Amino acid sequence: MVRRIARVEAVACGSVHEAAWLERNLLEAAMPRWNRTPGGTESPMYIVVDPRPRTAGLRTSHAARFDGLVGFGPYLGWARTRQAVSGLHRAFPLAYTRERLTGSERDLAARRGVGPSSRERLAAAVIATLDGTNAGAAREALTVARDQAATALNFELAGRIQEELAALDWVTSVQRVTVEGGGDHEVCGWADGFAVTFTIRGGHLNGWRQRECDRPAACACDRSAACACGRSAACVCDRSAACVCGRSAAVAAGVVTPPGWAEFARRNAELAAALARA
Repeated sequence: MVRRIARVEAVACGSVHEAAWLERNLLEAAMPRWNRTPGGTESPMYIVVDPRPRTAGLRTSHAARFDGLVGFGPYLGWARTRQAVSGLHRAFPLAYTRERLTGSERDLAARRGVGPSSRERLAAAVIATLDGTNAGAAREALTVARDQAATALNFELAGRIQEELAALDWVTSVQRVTVEGGGDHEVCGWADGFAVTFTIRGGHLNGWRQRECDRPAACACDRSAACACGRSAACVCDRSAACVCGRSAAVAAGVVTPPGWAEFARRNAELAAALARA
């Protein structure tokens, strides 16, 4: 297998979670013969936030069906997602605000100082954590709980909470390469004589092309799109610009690099150029 390597290409991802998803997408799109399981063994998971009085709490789901509730994901890995849900419950015990608690649950709710009047606040805190608005509050609560357990010499509990913190970081980290219902895009970047074009299909980044090229032609609006040759050239206005290959780069829906991907594409074009010259 090593003898067949022609060159090494790399993609700089925003997090370990994002890198894991990219690997899965590539294995699903074109599985090498030495990999036996399409996409790998980790399962995509979702977290559902239920604020309803009778069923309040968090749960995991293998499918993106939320039945009118607030859902987040996908997250890669059943174990990490379950640990993240456990940590969120420890930080924001939404399940203790529902109706018809058992006797032990009522006792735990009283010790935590929560009840039905806390339901809306706790649900909002969980949502703010998962959508990235305020993930720091959950981390702070878990860090305090971990330190208290360690101070009390309860190292087993402290270890579990540390795992929950790591899982929370996993589900709240940057992850753009797999987006539910994300559509189709071509993401283009250029740096130091190298162009990189990423292919996104159905919200899954599942391939890329790298090639040497001169600096792409600039259009009057100074935006970029893709030519038929795969290089970046045209703009998103009604005009067209000439690519360095000499052809006309027509502007069409789906070929313009989305604004949120521009930095990702540029960073990886710089990486491609650096590796080519190493």
